[in-house]
Amino acid sequence: MKKHPAFHRTELLSGEAAVKKLAATRVILFGVGGVGSWCAEALIRSGVGHLTIVDNDVICVTNINRQLQATAKNVGKSKVLALQERLLEIHPDADINALQKVYNQETREEFNLSSYDYVIDAIDSLSHKVDLIASAMESGAKLFSAMGAANKLDATTIRVDSIWKSQGCRLAKFVRKRLRSRGVSGDCLCVYSEELLPAFEAVKAACGSAQCFCPKQLDDEGCEIPSDVWCHQKAQINGSMVHITGAFGFNLAGLVVQDVVRNSGVSEG
Repeated sequence: MKKHPAFHRTELLSGEAAVKKLAATRVILFGVGGVGSWCAEALIRSGVGHLTIVDNDVICVTNINRQLQATAKNVGKSKVLALQERLLEIHPDADINALQKVYNQETREEFNLSSYDYVIDAIDSLSHKVDLIASAMESGAKLFSAMGAANKLDATTIRVDSIWKSQGCRLAKFVRKRLRSRGVSGDCLCVYSEELLPAFEAVKAACGSAQCFCPKQLDDEGCEIPSDVWCHQKAQINGSMVHITGAFGFNLAGLVVQDVVRNSGVSEG
């Protein structure tokens, strides 16, 4: 990929070698919701040249408060396709592959994780997240994972540490338990928060109920297409806000960028 003036400020900070290495870096990102969408944009604005984004969901009106590609005019559209369109407006020369698929135990073989330099996990589903973490650890790619970003308001409590050392995050606790039960002993850095706020009991979640706001997907004849709507599968719907989910996503992207800069021979000061 030729040198691009959009990344001149990046070059002033990290050097030409790092910019070239970022352009050659291959990343696959699973989940482009409140965390993953901001991670994707940060990666592209940092000059990552090859990004695959994976998510089978469509945009819901309740996504607008925290997801980058969610706007009033694109409710019902594919999250990955809407995000791909935006990312290509930022960096038209980037290789951005949008896969509207779900990652799970049945589809894992469709993703050749070893062909990427970095795997980023921003999946909500616990079982799918654990399977991705385990598979990524075996793939040879470097893995970065997001833990729970819901029920939080204080961005100063966000931390980055080993998945085995994270504290105060219920999701991380469940992830570790399941990894141990599978005999997984590998490690990865994760973004997590030590804060846990109780749900606001005065307001009941419409998501996943009969009053759910999720858009219906229709075929050419107007018949509803069965879809994997995450909120209907969750035991509890938690509140979340953009200054937290965005900070999680930026931290994930920063882990990739810092690693690439270090490996390009530039010392961080």
